Amino acid sequence: MDKVIPSLAAAVGDIPDGASVMIGGFGGSGAPIELIHALIDHGARHLTVINNNAGNGHVGLAALIEQGQVDKLICSFPRSADPVVFTEAYKSGKIELELVPQGTLGERIRAGGAGIPAFYTPTSVGTELAEGKPTETFEGRTYVQERWLKADFALIKGQAGDAHGNLTYRMAARNFNPLMAMAATTTIAQVSEVVPLGGIDPEQVVTPGIFVNRVIEVPNPQQEEVLNRAEATYP
Repeated sequence: MDKVIPSLAAAVGDIPDGASVMIGGFGGSGAPIELIHALIDHGARHLTVINNNAGNGHVGLAALIEQGQVDKLICSFPRSADPVVFTEAYKSGKIELELVPQGTLGERIRAGGAGIPAFYTPTSVGTELAEGKPTETFEGRTYVQERWLKADFALIKGQAGDAHGNLTYRMAARNFNPLMAMAATTTIAQVSEVVPLGGIDPEQVVTPGIFVNRVIEVPNPQQEEVLNRAEATYP
């Protein structure tokens, strides 16, 4: 029942080529930088990555793309603060993009975790994003059908975790991370602190351990924005 993993390398070591990987975060907030860099070191390629944005600078998700390990990106905001890596890869045809409105992205992931194969939303009706998708009319308004979104792996970032995988989050880091934890076959969580069992008040648990497969302690996690201000690169 002890889900604590001794190293970042061991945490991501079985992610194969061609896997689909959800990566938590809203920009740099809640982004599991250390797990992403461990995935770069591991070397898995031809990945499909689901994230809210397309990475910034030359660290984290941007670095994963820059190393040529991502074939397809499913995201909401490919144009963020400094998306130069994704932009160049996309323009040169090295990466495929599936653009999803942010609320729809969140709901597709939530639906995947809840076992709901499809739902209807008015968002994107009449636009290119709705082309080829079924539509229905409810109470006089047109809605487009969207499918659930699941993944083989999820890399997420929490604040505290225990050996059973129960997690809390720090402030805005509680964004896509809890949804993604529920929607992946294997969820890997980096946390700032691994606490003893019982160290998290049950009322404070955000992600129950049933949704988490591995926990790795990263006591002083790096922040994407800080790394980018320092013009850091990885590897």
